[in-house]
Amino acid sequence: MDVPARYQYLPAPVMPRVPAQKLLLGQKAMVTGASSGIGRAIAIALGDAGADVVVNYASGEEKARGVVDELSGKGVKALAVRADVGDEEQVEAMFRRAIEELGTIDILINNAGLQQDAPFHDMTLTQWNRVINVNLTGQFLCSRAAVREFRRRGVRPEVSCAAGKILCISSVHEVIPWAGHVNYAAIPSVVYTHPEVAWVGRTEQYLKASGVKYNIGKFPFAANSRAKTNLDTEGQVKFLSEKETDRILGVHIIGEFSIVTRCWLPEF
Repeated sequence: MDVPARYQYLPAPVMPRVPAQKLLLGQKAMVTGASSGIGRAIAIALGDAGADVVVNYASGEEKARGVVDELSGKGVKALAVRADVGDEEQVEAMFRRAIEELGTIDILINNAGLQQDAPFHDMTLTQWNRVINVNLTGQFLCSRAAVREFRRRGVRPEVSCAAGKILCISSVHEVIPWAGHVNYAAIPSVVYTHPEVAWVGRTEQYLKASGVKYNIGKFPFAANSRAKTNLDTEGQVKFLSEKETDRILGVHIIGEFSIVTRCWLPEF
């Protein structure tokens, strides 16, 4: 990349390389709509963290196979399963196959979604129902199947402190709706809850138990205009850094309405 003359006195940028931590070793994940885009990136990240991954897709089998090949190259198990998440029988069949091949499902990422846009006065009931069926009903059907498996299997303390985890991906189009998206934009208000807690890295509990000396920095919470929490200022952002070097060990965002269930990160 060419650097403008006025910036050539600056040193060349160096991007940090941090090896992926295998925090999800032994866990089995399913990502819906994982053949491309956000779903694909999540599937790859789960594989980097050590999880075996079910790559769900509704179309684009070649792309789904490509994701499976990339995951297999990371040394984890992966399989592609075609299923329409808005179809109850297909969802049940997908979970049966996943459990047969991987033993269980620990993590579900509800990511599948589509658009069928039209001006409001021209939108057909078929267009409305198709989007609602995949983007919303699909999350219900997959979450129900996952919870049934979590309850059947129970907690495996050697793998995770939770019986299972479900993450639902949604859109900003509840707060920034677009023309022609009335079906698509109706869904985030149901799926997209008020953000509460997010973190990466280590927790204070882990650092204390490991004997690591650390510093804490706390800053006011502030959300940007693409978040449901726009202009919220209650809550905090907390940084944990190594005492001697200031190397960042963990970052935690705690919103105004958070209810925190304590769980050590290595067991997440």
